[in-house]
This record gives sequence, C-alpha cells and structure tokens, in this order.
Amino acid sequence: MHGTAASLSEAKAIAEGASAFPDVDVALCVPATLIERATRAVPGFSIGAQDVHHNEKGAHTGCYSTEMLIDSGASLTIVGHSERRDAHRESNADVKAKAEAGLSAGLAVILCVGESLEAREAGSAVPTVSAQVDASLPQNGPASLAVAYEPIWAIGTGKVASPEDIGEMHAAIRERLRAAYGDAANSVRILYGGSVNATNAAEIFAVDDVDGALVGGASLTADKFLPIIEAAAKG
Repeated sequence: MHGTAASLSEAKAIAEGASAFPDVDVALCVPATLIERATRAVPGFSIGAQDVHHNEKGAHTGCYSTEMLIDSGASLTIVGHSERRDAHRESNADVKAKAEAGLSAGLAVILCVGESLEAREAGSAVPTVSAQVDASLPQNGPASLAVAYEPIWAIGTGKVASPEDIGEMHAAIRERLRAAYGDAANSVRILYGGSVNATNAAEIFAVDDVDGALVGGASLTADKFLPIIEAAAKG
C-alpha cells in the first residue's frame, strides 16, 4: 500500500534505467489505483496488479476481476502474497483459483509461497512450503507462471535467508513443480522475495534455481531498485 500519482516519476526512472538491461524482465506491480496511470506514464513497460479476484464479476465489493485489471493496462498479477494469506485469510484453494483465473485471462501470474518463523525454527520449512506449492499450483500452468518463495520472517525485516536455505527451498519447489507439470516445470521461474537489496542481490542470484527476485521496499525508488536489476543482468 504505497504510491500515489507523485510516485509515477519513480516508475519512469525505473523504466528508463531498466532499458539498459534488455535481457532482464522487469515489472512493477502497483496499487490498483495507479495501474492505468502507470501504463500511460511508462508505455511498453510491464505493469501489474498486487492481487486479483477469481470470479469474473459479481457482488465482491472492493475486489478487482481479471477483466478490470487488463482493461486498466495490467499484464500480470501477484497472487497469494503472505500478507494476503495472513491478514486476509486466503487459503491455498483461494490462491489456486486466483492463479487459474489470471492465467486463463492472459495475465502472467506470480504465485507466492513461504513459511513463518515458527515453521522455520521448528525445522518444517521445506514440508510447509512444499505443501503450499502442491495445493496452490494452477491446473492450467505452467505457461506465464512464476513462483515466488518469500520467507515471511524475512519480508521487510532486513533479515535474509542464507544462500543454503534459499537453495534448499528453491530445489524443493522445483521438485514440486516437476511433479505437477513434468518437463514443462523447467520453464517456470522461481523468484526469491525477502528483503532483497543492492547489497545482497548478487549473492542471491548466484544460488541455483534462483531465477529472479520479488522485490518489496527496494522497488519503491529507482536508486534502490536499479542496482538489483543490474545484479540480475550480471548474474
């Protein structure tokens, strides 16, 4: 929940800076109130939504359908972010339905999974996330699907999972993707999300099966986001 019209200058700076790295796919998932204005401000740059409803229309006050998002200019959406799963009590079934709706409508989908600090400390991080993946994956994947691993305890806290922990989890997610999709799973990007910044990005991108990042606070300004994009280009 960041951003007003005044923030569009940062979106322009990010889009301009990202153009220097054409081999890196970059997108900004902005608040729904900014999607249409952002697509006008940075034509040709990928703008996405932070959530979507699984129904096409109906009595769902405050929600946004795939048609509405596409009409606003969005080309992708996040589903299942930990803050949606927690604060809004979204289940794996909810996330799966949203992912399937997005993909069916032609939106690219970033599907988020991740464990709590309690699960990590109990030694059940991998089983917890593997179960989330199994129950959340859309049946109509894997085209235009990415999975983002975001350890809840590392979001906005400054804490980052170790390269070993990230590698272990991304390998487990790849295994679950292959169980669901076979060889087609190799095309699904697995992103890491959790206090990614200019200082740690290169180390994170060097880990096996890390295909990119879901960047939070550091994506709010060009000064903080562009170094991460540059690290991805070098990785």
